[in-house]
Amino acid sequence: MRLTPEHIAHIHQAVNTYFNGDTVIWLFGSALDDQAHGGDVDLYIEPSAPLPTNVLLARQALERELERRLHRPVDVVIGREPLTAFMRQARTEGQRL
Repeated sequence: MRLTPEHIAHIHQAVNTYFNGDTVIWLFGSALDDQAHGGDVDLYIEPSAPLPTNVLLARQALERELERRLHRPVDVVIGREPLTAFMRQARTEGQRL
């Protein structure tokens, strides 16, 4: 995994700012590959609290904040029922932060 403990702390703090409660976070994609260089940070999150009224704006604000803190592009996928095949794959192949 190409994230430092400081990066992970920033991710948890920002996610909990925009999605209240005990949100579960998975890192998936190229950031898991220690041999890779560059690329973005792909996050799959499952909020335990109800989603914000305007979930799209919250997700966009979260991505912008994390890009500023991590100095890398960030993509966030928000899990909601029913889970898509892509969401299940992110959970299965990803690493929980």
